[in-house]
Amino acid sequence: MRPIREIDGIDRERFQDEILPSARPAVLRGIAADWPAVRAANEAGGVPAYIERLGSGAPCEMIVGAPEFGGRIFYNADMSGLNFSREAGTLGTLLARLAAVANEKTPPALAVQSLASRDALPAFAAENRLDLLDPTVTPRLWIGNRIVVATHHDLMENIAVVVAGRRRFTLFPPEQAPNLYIGPFEFTPNGAPVSLADPEAPDLGRFPRFAAALEQAESAELGPGDAIFIPYMWWHHVRSLDAFSMLANYWWEATPKAQPGLAPIDALVHASLALGDLPASQREAWRALFDHVVFDRAQAHIPAERRGIRGALSEAAKARLRKQIGALMLQ
Repeated sequence: MRPIREIDGIDRERFQDEILPSARPAVLRGIAADWPAVRAANEAGGVPAYIERLGSGAPCEMIVGAPEFGGRIFYNADMSGLNFSREAGTLGTLLARLAAVANEKTPPALAVQSLASRDALPAFAAENRLDLLDPTVTPRLWIGNRIVVATHHDLMENIAVVVAGRRRFTLFPPEQAPNLYIGPFEFTPNGAPVSLADPEAPDLGRFPRFAAALEQAESAELGPGDAIFIPYMWWHHVRSLDAFSMLANYWWEATPKAQPGLAPIDALVHASLALGDLPASQREAWRALFDHVVFDRAQAHIPAERRGIRGALSEAAKARLRKQIGALMLQ
């Protein structure tokens, strides 16, 4: 796979003016090397002891998977369920269980994912600052052993900082979605739809188009203090490579938050329901119109005051349209 580009000397201004608008992933080596959490790896007890000092009594939901699945958080064999369970515990419970299986050749998968640091470890964000972003964007914490997170995307911008252990990131651009064999939207391992194809062991007999996705894949291995920028809707597969691993990630929306009923995912679901059962010829006709009206945004041929939904709608006009659409859907 092609390496993900690496960029040195990033400050907040350069990130906001250059990296973010590029909508391309970037590895930021050593950007968090001075974090107390990262430096704790060289202290007695390592990063787990650092977490204990901040307070490990916060309740959390642990993911627990059988050893035979190799840490992959995924569906079971026939997709009737998931290959892991969720157990109530605390950060302290997780740390103790990770330590107990650290030397096992095939340990169970153990992890806490997307834990809000603001609630669980309030001092973490204050002690470990990422100056690229506004301080109001606080990290979420991912702690576990050799976990594999299946290829998925986020509907936000993302910077992920490796605090402990090594992680391998494999990324696919958004336009590769047709080649990724995306699973169900309603039933997912962890909230986001995932690719059913495994980049580490691709079954090209079952997923032949995945070969085209692999040709466009980018990959990088990150160590403690390294970070990666994952742009909006870039698909990413993440493998943790060590017996103890910790990551802090920052999600934020670079564009104004969509109003209720106008989020892109709402349009996707609505369009799927409205168009999915039409004959193929009619779906193709709508595909052409969607490309023209929604994506090409061709409108210069219409006077500005006559562009309707293709022009600059006022907030009041948007509200009226949402109300009309909602009323129609309730009929």
